[in-house]
Amino acid sequence: MPHDEQQTDRRLEQVILELLDGRAPGATICPTDAARTAYEGDDDGWRALMEPVRQAAGRLVSAGEVEITQAGRTVEPAEARGPIRIRRRHRR
Repeated sequence: MPHDEQQTDRRLEQVILELLDGRAPGATICPTDAARTAYEGDDDGWRALMEPVRQAAGRLVSAGEVEITQAGRTVEPAEARGPIRIRRRHRR
């Protein structure tokens, strides 16, 4: 993986976690929130980050940091089709 891609991946993971840290426990974010925050332009170039954001969220699921939800239910990243939300994983 090229160095720039690794940097983008790490940045997206960081943005997801920072956005969630700014929300109430159990609150969710939309992947567009992370894409728009990470994108440094003022046009709609953030759209190109949507799939990388979903992939970053999947890595954070694997790391035990977040959950991906659809219609309020936790789903596995590979099974998620359509709109998703991301939230911090519940600590038990």
